[in-house]
Amino acid sequence: MTTAQHRIGSGFGARTTADEVLRGIDLTGRLAVVTGGYSGLGLETTRSLVRAGARVVVPARRPDPAREALAGLDGVEVDELDLGDLESVRGFAERFLASGRTIDFVIDNAGIMATPETRLGPGWEAQFATNHLGHFALVNRLWPAIEPGGARVVSVSSRGHHASGIHWDDIDWHQSYDKWLAYGQAKTANSLFAVHLDRLARGRGVRAFALHPGAIITPLQRHLIPRELVERGWLDEHGEPIDPDAFKTPQQGAATQVWAAASPQLDGMGGVYLEDCDIAEPAPAGGGRSGVKEWAIDPEQAARLWTLSADRTGVDAFTDRD
Repeated sequence: MTTAQHRIGSGFGARTTADEVLRGIDLTGRLAVVTGGYSGLGLETTRSLVRAGARVVVPARRPDPAREALAGLDGVEVDELDLGDLESVRGFAERFLASGRTIDFVIDNAGIMATPETRLGPGWEAQFATNHLGHFALVNRLWPAIEPGGARVVSVSSRGHHASGIHWDDIDWHQSYDKWLAYGQAKTANSLFAVHLDRLARGRGVRAFALHPGAIITPLQRHLIPRELVERGWLDEHGEPIDPDAFKTPQQGAATQVWAAASPQLDGMGGVYLEDCDIAEPAPAGGGRSGVKEWAIDPEQAARLWTLSADRTGVDAFTDRD
């Protein structure tokens, strides 16, 4: 069953916190994999899931700082994973599958934003490779643990997808690199991934969602110099938010991905883009900052991107690939 891209009236909103979303929901015995679950929104996501009773596996590019950040949280384990290295993705997945456990929630939370031009592997643009291809490979390699539990897969996109659809003629930005357009393309890819995964997996009881968590000041902005934050109207010259009400707290920012993963309000649904703890409306044709662009939920583009991603990563859980 497909799900309409329209609000359902969840009763939550932009200022809802992750803890409020999970109030009254018992996740005892459930297992979540949260990439980047030790910093920013990921850390708040991990904390809230643990408080609700879940066990959380946190794949981390820097395991030692991750363990320090998560110290004192029961039911959390850390393992090494670099999303920009497909062999690292393979290694993490193989170690996890060897444990024989099933997964109830995968939250593809980790990401990079507006990086200087960087190439990975065979010349792939780093934001597309890390934010999208790494998570694509991870979910497909973890599929033997995802399918049995009828898991939900949550792909953290961003309103940044408004900046760019997929540049099919130059996905790796060899012709003219723009860090913000490349970020927008990667966030569109995150959304399209959820669209096609849901199409492939819903008959097997697995559903997928993409989402915009909101505007939050987190370590995601680490590649931006202070002047850029000022020029974009986020911070003043003293490093303080110009409009504090325009930003969510990390707890509020984590709410939509926790809602996507665990809320019974989404039972039987999938393949849609969420914001502010509800299904988002289509973005207005004349512009605006809310909603989802048509290019980020287009099923034909989603299928095309899936094929390209499977070719690049060499893995596809729904075919006979490795």
